[in-house]
Amino acid sequence: MIVINGLGVSEGIAIGNLSFRSVIRSNISRRYMVEDVDAEISRYLSAKKAAHAKLDEMYASTLKHCGEREAEIFRVHKMMIEDDDYQEDILNLIKAEHQNAEHAVDITSSKFFEMFLQIDDEYMRSRAEDVRAISRMIIDFLVGTGEEDIRNIKPGSIVFSEDISPGEISIFKQSGVAGLLVSSGSKNSHASILARVMGIPTIVDVGGGIKKEFDGKNVILDGSSGEIYIEPDEGIHRNFAKKIESMSIQNIEFEKYKGKESITKGGKKIDIYANMNNPSELSEILASDAEGIGLFRTEFLYLGRDSYPSEEEQFQIYKNLGMNMNGKKVIVRTLDIGSDKQEKYMKFPKEENPALGYRGIRVCLNNPEIFKTQLRAIYRASEYGNFSIMFPMIISYDEIREIKNLVAQVKRELREKCMKFKEDIPLGIMIETPAAAVLSDIFAKEVQFFSIGTNDLTQYALALDRQNSMVGNKFDINNEAIFRFIEIIVKNAHKENISVGICGELANDKSITERLISLGIDEFSVSPKSVLAIRKNVILSNTK
Repeated sequence: MIVINGLGVSEGIAIGNLSFRSVIRSNISRRYMVEDVDAEISRYLSAKKAAHAKLDEMYASTLKHCGEREAEIFRVHKMMIEDDDYQEDILNLIKAEHQNAEHAVDITSSKFFEMFLQIDDEYMRSRAEDVRAISRMIIDFLVGTGEEDIRNIKPGSIVFSEDISPGEISIFKQSGVAGLLVSSGSKNSHASILARVMGIPTIVDVGGGIKKEFDGKNVILDGSSGEIYIEPDEGIHRNFAKKIESMSIQNIEFEKYKGKESITKGGKKIDIYANMNNPSELSEILASDAEGIGLFRTEFLYLGRDSYPSEEEQFQIYKNLGMNMNGKKVIVRTLDIGSDKQEKYMKFPKEENPALGYRGIRVCLNNPEIFKTQLRAIYRASEYGNFSIMFPMIISYDEIREIKNLVAQVKRELREKCMKFKEDIPLGIMIETPAAAVLSDIFAKEVQFFSIGTNDLTQYALALDRQNSMVGNKFDINNEAIFRFIEIIVKNAHKENISVGICGELANDKSITERLISLGIDEFSVSPKSVLAIRKNVILSNTK
């Protein structure tokens, strides 16, 4: 038995025979000084049109066999093909330098590939692979390379390949492959995301560990740990067979609740949303059947870099998210940095207790231009989606008034620039401090919704730093004080006819779903993997 380690990007266990796949690549040649530029542009536009048709075909096929959420990635690729900068570079190379179309696409692909790789954010780096995938598709149509037939791979095989595109993931799913092993790749590539969405156990970045001599041999892969077993012994086989049986029973049970309304037996409608840490989780959220995004943490835009993100950069991310959510609600939490989330360029002062210091809305109100930049980006993106805005770490009425004044300034500035936006975006606040809970009767008159952040509320209510390992064993999210706070918050909110959501660890606790509903919680925002489990609990609840 041989054990190899890679990067697990799609959890699950697969057992089958290894099937090597050789990737066919188009031969790209350069023709110097193309004479008929118009004809070359026409070739490019025809190839681009063919790529569009191919992506439409992939979308339709994936829609039919897997569902709308899984098919969305191919719409994203269509948008990438139409990117203004990408197209402009290709056309300029043909017009100004008389490059042949396939060479112009190849050069542009390499340029954008390297550009994305230089970005600090992991999600944006992963888009490099998408640029390469759409460029290869256009080049294939330009040079007339025959498509490799991968539909004949035996069902139940574990496929090994140098690289895999999202379109191929869809075909592999339809072919019934058991699992995928890839030489290169990353967790946030669209191929990896689609593998997760489609439930294909996948390990990438295996490098040269998989040898040609392993072709046809029995293999077990664990998509969670990244472990690959070549010719596993009988004991390993037994252990993994038991794991597969247990996982299968649970998943089948949860799948029954996909597409169902989250209504209790007593007739109470509950909205079940998903939490989002960064856009790489979009496909997983869409696949989870969540009714929207209840907490979009925007910190990823600011962390892991050397300067604050621009308004345009933020706008594009919010815009794409809104478009891909197809009208479903997206609650954007404004920048919540400080405490354990900060970077050197932010130049925060050293604090003895950052959890009680300079963080959340305090940072934003102390840096109004940074705050307004984010607000402008969200309001501009509101034309493309169903957005709400939520503000963290509120403790006073004055903070809410100051926020509203800045929002009014932002809207006035956008009007002066004749920029379109939705005037009536719902504004809400996080209730995550005892002060906010006690003052919730006042706050409820000022905003359209509450979201209870149970992690911080527990921390502050119990006077326990949740980052401190010395007291970690005393950090109890089920402390009765927290439920009493929730009861107060809900009562005050409903008196003013505003909704109350709950996010954080408590919302994911499947053992207390019914109790939270009985306290009057209107919305749950949980991890994508918990959506169906919480929906099951809601539907089986007797609460009115």
